[in-house]
This record gives sequence, C-alpha cells and structure tokens, in this order.
Amino acid sequence: MTRWLPAYVGLGSNLDDPRRQLDAALSAMRAADWVRALQVSRPYGSRPLGGREQPDYLNAVAAFLTRLEPEPLLERLRELELRQGRPAARERWASRRIDLDLLSLGDLQRRGDTLTLPHPGIVQRNFVLYPWAELAPDLWLPGLGRVRALAGALSQEGLWVAGEKL
Repeated sequence: MTRWLPAYVGLGSNLDDPRRQLDAALSAMRAADWVRALQVSRPYGSRPLGGREQPDYLNAVAAFLTRLEPEPLLERLRELELRQGRPAARERWASRRIDLDLLSLGDLQRRGDTLTLPHPGIVQRNFVLYPWAELAPDLWLPGLGRVRALAGALSQEGLWVAGEKL
C-alpha cells in the first residue's frame, strides 16, 4: 500500500496493572516505523464480557496513519501482543495482559478467517465505540454507519471514564 490510511485499534487489558499495559503497548506503537500521527482516547473502565469471574478491563482506542495492508498490520499488532506477554493461543473472553484489535483501516472491508473489517461485534461494544467517538465521531464505517451514531445507540451501562488520555 503506497498511500497512508487511517487505522483504528482497540486496546484492552485487565491483568498486571492494565494502565501500565496500555501505556507499554502505546509506547511500542509510537516507536514503530509503520505508525504516524498516533492519537489516543481517554481510557475507559468496563466490566468483562462472557460471564467469567475476572477483573474489570481498561480500554482505549488509538488512531494513526499507516501504509501497511490489513494482514501485515494485524501481524504487527499480534507481534506487539506477544512481546508484551500475551500467549499466542487466543482464548475467547479470557483475562488478558494486552489485547490489540484492528477495528478499521480506511474504508476497507474484509471478511475472512483471520480478519474482518470493520471488526465484527463493535456495534455491541460500548467500551470500543465510546472511546472511538472521542477520536472520530463522524467516521463512516462501511456497512455499519457513523461511529457517533453507533455509540449513541448503546447504553453506557458497565462503562466509566477511567482517567485522562494515555
């Protein structure tokens, strides 16, 4: 990809000092040669999904420009997770030190085994949409609508602002 595209990544952690985990992931992203003009939402606390007993999460959304194609970008995000101690085996709804989800890349749409864009499930996740609306409320997500409208359709139940920007 030769043009710069806006990328949005959801960050989450509920283990080993979540604020420190988000800070470490963002520092690694800021230092990466594939990231330009990084911006980050305020962190939000949220209750875990999936019904398991586990600590609350700290979530945020990062926005940046990249020239990477979707699959290589996803690979880079997974590498950052591994370096930060996340196991390669991904257990759904489990506690995690760091989770980096590629939410969208430009206006690209993909549906595959390893990558779907926009990220599936975001329309039900207030812990993604509320911080995302801080960064790009008017962003149009193909097939879904504007981030502001999607966030406005969800309750803030189980979600709280956890501090200033990261």
